[in-house]
Amino acid sequence: MKPLQTSSFQTIKTDILQRIRNREWQAGAYIPNEVELSKSYGCSRVTVNRALRELAEAGIVERRRKAGTRVVSQPARAANLVIPIVRKDIESRGAVYRYTLLERTIMPAAQDVQAKLALKEPADVLHVRCLHYADETPYQYEDRWISLLAVPKARDETFDETSPNEWLVENEPLLDAEHVFSAQNATDEQARLLDIRPGDALFVVKRRTWSTTRTITVVKLYHPGATFQMISRS
Repeated sequence: MKPLQTSSFQTIKTDILQRIRNREWQAGAYIPNEVELSKSYGCSRVTVNRALRELAEAGIVERRRKAGTRVVSQPARAANLVIPIVRKDIESRGAVYRYTLLERTIMPAAQDVQAKLALKEPADVLHVRCLHYADETPYQYEDRWISLLAVPKARDETFDETSPNEWLVENEPLLDAEHVFSAQNATDEQARLLDIRPGDALFVVKRRTWSTTRTITVVKLYHPGATFQMISRS
């Protein structure tokens, strides 16, 4: 492996995590030792040690003296990301929440979906579309793809009563997430579902989440731009 240009512990930590996610190092497998990694990354053992120590504290790898460092089979719950549950978000604003399932379909992944979910070979995926309401007003349109290789128990979940957003947060440990925020004009179908006019502004959140070794889900969340507010706390 060619050494990284920036050999900070954070860069090394990110690269190791990416290699685990890409299944270069499988769950349960031992990764190279500190000496080998320091040579690969062109840095000191101290830098590699810090990167591995933080990954161990996050529950991603397990370190044992003399035995080495291995990828954990199941991430620790303490390492879970905090993904907002839309029901709780709506109820925290004092509004009444309601959920409607629009579509639940299991199908072979099309090429674009296969790429989004980082599937190395064709596999079945679950497509779920639903609407979230606040005081009977459409609040969010959710269009989601779930990898059944990553979450096989989703195959038997109907999502009639519980949204995929809430079910995944409660049932599937998450390790990492990527968010992309954008704006677009509503299509005819999106306008009909969100009770707005075609061409009206939408605020769009695209989120992709991972477990230790697999992409779990890719979802697009559409909100009416005229009424939506995003509140962030840090």
